[in-house]
Amino acid sequence: MTSEPPLVCALNAIDEANKADPNRETVEGEALPKEYAYSLHMTRWLFELEPQPSPRMQVACRAQHIERWTIPRSDYPEGRKAYYQWRQACGRMHGRRASEIMAACGFPVSECDRVETILTKRELRQDDDTQLLEDVACMVFLERYFADFYDEKADYDKDKWLRIIRRTWSKMSHRGHEAALKLAEGMPAHLLGLLQEALEQPDG
Repeated sequence: MTSEPPLVCALNAIDEANKADPNRETVEGEALPKEYAYSLHMTRWLFELEPQPSPRMQVACRAQHIERWTIPRSDYPEGRKAYYQWRQACGRMHGRRASEIMAACGFPVSECDRVETILTKRELRQDDDTQLLEDVACMVFLERYFADFYDEKADYDKDKWLRIIRRTWSKMSHRGHEAALKLAEGMPAHLLGLLQEALEQPDG
C-alpha cells in the first residue's frame, strides 16, 4: 500500500509501465515511449470531453493501451477476424493490469472491477463510462493517427476508407460526433473530404 492518494498512485504506476515501451512517438519535438504518449493523448481528450471526470475514468483512459506492445499484432494472422481477436485479447490484458494496479494503490474492489469492465468494452453503448472511453479513443485516433494510418495503408481503396470512417463514427456518441466535427475543420483536405463523403452516405 502506498501513502499517495489512490488516483495519483495508479496514474503514476500506469505511466511507469508505459514508459517501458521500446517504440517511440514524437510529441512536440520530443521522442516519447509510444504507449506513454498515447496515454497522455487519452487523458487530454478525456478532459476535453468531460471536464470533471471520475477517478475511474482517469485511470481507464490512462490504461487504455497499457503495455500493449507485449501483445504484438503480428502474433495473430492477417484478416479482420484475427484483428478483432487481437483487440479483444489486448482489452482483457489492459483491464486486468489496470485492476491490479488500482488494487495495489488502495482502490475499492468495486472500482477495480468497474475499470476492468470499461477497458474490455463489453458494455459499449449500454454503459456511459465505456462509451466515454470509446469517444476519447476515437478522438485520439482522428487527431493523432488517422493521417499516418492513411499514408501507411495507401493500398486501401476509397470504399474501404469510407467503411473505416463509418465504423469509427458509429462507435461514437453525439458528444463525440460534435467534437470530431470541430476537429475535422483542421484536417488535411483529402481526409476532410473522405469524412464528409462517409457522413453524407452513412449506409454506404
